[in-house]
This record gives sequence, C-alpha cells and structure tokens, in this order.
Amino acid sequence: MGREIDLLVNYPKTQRKVKERGAEKTEEDRAIARQFGKDFFDGDRKHGYGGFGYQSRFWQPVIPTFQEHFGLRAESSVLDVGSGKGFMIHDMAELIPGITVKGIDISDYAIANTIEDMLPHVQVGNATSLPFPDDAFDAVISINTIHNLVREECATALREIERISRRGSFITVDAYRNDDEKELMEAWNLTAKTFMHVDAWKAFFDEVGYTGDYYWFIP
Repeated sequence: MGREIDLLVNYPKTQRKVKERGAEKTEEDRAIARQFGKDFFDGDRKHGYGGFGYQSRFWQPVIPTFQEHFGLRAESSVLDVGSGKGFMIHDMAELIPGITVKGIDISDYAIANTIEDMLPHVQVGNATSLPFPDDAFDAVISINTIHNLVREECATALREIERISRRGSFITVDAYRNDDEKELMEAWNLTAKTFMHVDAWKAFFDEVGYTGDYYWFIP
C-alpha cells in the first residue's frame, strides 16, 4: 500500500461554514448535485460549486508538489480522473511544458465546458472502466472523485487506477478521524456515496489492492 501524504498542502484553504451548510442541504439538493450537470458546476451554491471558473491561484501552487513527488518532466504522462473543467491539467501543461496530460470525467457538462486548450485532451467516461491500456500513464491523480461511487464501484475504480498507472497514483477521499469529524462530514457531504474512518479507508485500500498514495478531505 502507498503512503498517506498531503500533496495538496499548497492548495489554498477556504473558510467553510460546515454546520450551516448541513442545515441547509436536503436530499433533493444531493440528488441534483449527483447528476454532475450545470446545476452542480454553475448553478445555485446549494447544489455544488455555485459557479466553477478558472483561477490560477488554486492549482498552480500544487503542480510543483506533484512534479517533485512523481518526478514529472516533459516526457511524462498524467491522467486526471474526475477532471471537471480541466483546470488542474491546464496548469500542469503550462508549468511542465511538453508533458502529456489527459482528463476523464463522468459529466458531459464538465467535458463540454472544459477550459479551451484542454478540450482535445479530455473525454467523458466512468472511473469504473477507464478507457486506457495497462500502464498507460506515469501518474494517475484523482481528487475528491472516487468517493462519489458506491463502495463496490469505488473498489473497481481503485483497481482501474492501479491498472493504468505504471509509476504511481494519488487520490483524495472524504474521511473522518473521530465522531465529531464524522458528524461534520455527514453535514457537509453533497455527492459522496462512500466515506469512512481513515483506518477503514486504509483497510479498504489494502483489500482491493490499491498501492498508490492517498490523503483525506475532512471539512
């Protein structure tokens, strides 16, 4: 199994009003968010991002951490599973000239509205059946994505990430370390269908044969 390591340490932190968000969210809001359409990305804040536009301040500080961790260079290849509108791979391509980047996302809306220079490099697809050959990428990255699947599908997605990454991978998933964090996660959660205690996640990774690196999203 891989390492617990925070490769998003330089991603800007935002102030979250977790309890207030939990009090406002309904199951209808969650059902709308889980369609991952316009409402989720660019609709009302209660259904998702509330407007998802490119800002360089988010991913540009993170790319050097990815680059050092995976030893990325111009000859490398990276897949983003759950690429959204392609902002992360856009910044990676900008900061590591020549690198091959690809993105895949379940959302037709996100792929259609991907940042322009990344449109040729992204496609609609499901993490449970990644349309790439074995060992296709030097690194596979998936941020806050696979937990949107039910447990069995989550296991399949992890095995798929394992299959196509030849040098390493990194994922982040919704998790908690104690009862207070569990309560906050239940209030915050909008799209995740699988979230667990960090120790349960580690056991799960071992069970399904995921050997990549990982970290947690805890609101």
